[in-house]
Amino acid sequence: MPIIETFKAKMVIINKRSMASGYAGVENPLFFYDNSRMYFGDARKAFEDVLGELNKRKSEIKVEAAAAGQAAAKKAQVDELKPDDLPPPFCVLGVPKEAQEEERMVALSPHACMLLRKKGFAIIMEAGAGALSAMPDSAYEKVCVQIVSDVKEVYKNANVILKVQPPVQEHPELKESEAEQLRAGQTLISFIYPSRNPQLVDKLNEKKVNVIAMDLVPRITRAQKLDALSSLSNLAGYRAVIEAAHAYGRVFTGQITAAGKLPPTTVFVIGAGVAGLAAIGTAKNLGAIVKAFDTRASVADQIKSMGGEFLAVDIKEDAEDASGYAKQISEAFIKAELELFARTCPTVDIIITTAAIPGKKAPVLITEEMVSTMKPGSVIVDLAAATGGNCEVTKKGESYVYKNVTIIGNTDLIPRMAPQGSQLYSQNLINLLDMLVDKKEKKFRIDVEGEEVVRTMTVCLNGEKLPPHRMATSSAPQGKKDTAPVTAPKEKKEEGYSTRDFVLLICLMAFLAFMIWTVSLDFIHQFMKFVLAVIVGFHVVWSVTPSLHTPLMSVTNAISGIIAVGGMLSLREVNDPGDNAGIVIASICGAIATFLACINIFGGFFITYRMLSMFHD
Repeated sequence: MPIIETFKAKMVIINKRSMASGYAGVENPLFFYDNSRMYFGDARKAFEDVLGELNKRKSEIKVEAAAAGQAAAKKAQVDELKPDDLPPPFCVLGVPKEAQEEERMVALSPHACMLLRKKGFAIIMEAGAGALSAMPDSAYEKVCVQIVSDVKEVYKNANVILKVQPPVQEHPELKESEAEQLRAGQTLISFIYPSRNPQLVDKLNEKKVNVIAMDLVPRITRAQKLDALSSLSNLAGYRAVIEAAHAYGRVFTGQITAAGKLPPTTVFVIGAGVAGLAAIGTAKNLGAIVKAFDTRASVADQIKSMGGEFLAVDIKEDAEDASGYAKQISEAFIKAELELFARTCPTVDIIITTAAIPGKKAPVLITEEMVSTMKPGSVIVDLAAATGGNCEVTKKGESYVYKNVTIIGNTDLIPRMAPQGSQLYSQNLINLLDMLVDKKEKKFRIDVEGEEVVRTMTVCLNGEKLPPHRMATSSAPQGKKDTAPVTAPKEKKEEGYSTRDFVLLICLMAFLAFMIWTVSLDFIHQFMKFVLAVIVGFHVVWSVTPSLHTPLMSVTNAISGIIAVGGMLSLREVNDPGDNAGIVIASICGAIATFLACINIFGGFFITYRMLSMFHD
């Protein structure tokens, strides 16, 4: 479950009655942080006082927040650096202009360049590399980035080349392969997609170029700061909803106006990865009814938490591998999900597909027949168009209308948000470069033995093509999968009574027979009441759910008041001629027990009522 790291806040106000430890007797370390402030007293009154004080200072808080925002914005602006204030460079980074068609992003933003220059990196960049991302050359020159007009100068002088897309087969200006510009010993960091570009990998390896693929970041917590795929997929999911809204031409939220009623738009998202969850959140925020499907069982709660409705099939099968990605599923599951899609398509207005399997062609989930059943004016956004598409009629890189349904197969949704995409990708590269720098010797080094994350991302090193290496730990919020074969539990053989059991049973029978012949009938009645009280009390009190003991301990106390029943059974008329001193004493004890138990019962429920009322308005 998510944990809020409260201690990282500037100030933490903790309401408590005293500094005494709670029911569990465990000290809370949060109480002793320097930024923690204890506010003792009744919880309801305390928070009413705090909210009242905040409402009084609302205008002052707005002014302070505005000033803080201006300070943050000023800090985020690129300051002009002076060469004399920078450390001597130990590594030169090269950033060429992206040569792939439709790509508008740049590997490093001006702010990222400023941070890297302060770390001791020199940077050489091709002129106009950031122009399409709203990052002019003048912004880079302010942070001491060398701007050159000839891209060959970038490849010639840099030790490490930073790119977004893989090298193209034919550079539009050089009229030759971009890989030819790289030399032995140089390092290339970019998206590579080795399974799609085996010839490119072989060529780079022949030239003894060290290759680190940004698309091979392992899905573990420690590597999240490097995960460029997730960073950019988030933008893709957001942009998919915006493109769908533009093509759909109707409002998402339901409205009732004087002119009539407008029903809300229904959006169906297939695949609840990073892009899918971003699409769910964006569509929900726009007021749409959102439904979603994913083959991975672990994302059902994530879909619901984003406000979506999870559509499931009857077959219990989880298509998630050890690294958190989707894997191939059985034919029966595929048939069941296609039947689900066929039933869903006629009822929705927009479909956004994001299903992809790393290194393989995207599965076809929306057939031509399903498209034909959709309502006129509906929209399908296929985010998997680059790898074949999830829709059977998707055309890669095109948007067109098929049987009154708009099919969006554009592959440049992320480049359409180039400024933000470049900022996110730049931060991923900064985090990666920090891992590739030897802090002691102050030199760039690819450590595939000491750092498993770097090993997973490295494709080629020193003329050797490394085999794929996928870390088995997943960062997805899921339970651990037991890979060991499940064996049937061994049946326990029914064992008979032991000799010890027979001895105890014989002793008990002898004791009861002795009581029947030697003690009075009244004592036997009292003894039987005692035995029944022990049995009933044990089952009533100890059957209470343990989770209730701490938050509602008073309820447990009230339930334990069942002893009042035993006390009432012990009450008898004192003036009965058959009574003796023992019966009188028993009656008095019964009255006392009944009185005390009633106090426990009524007092327990009264305290419970007080506790629950603290959470009421």
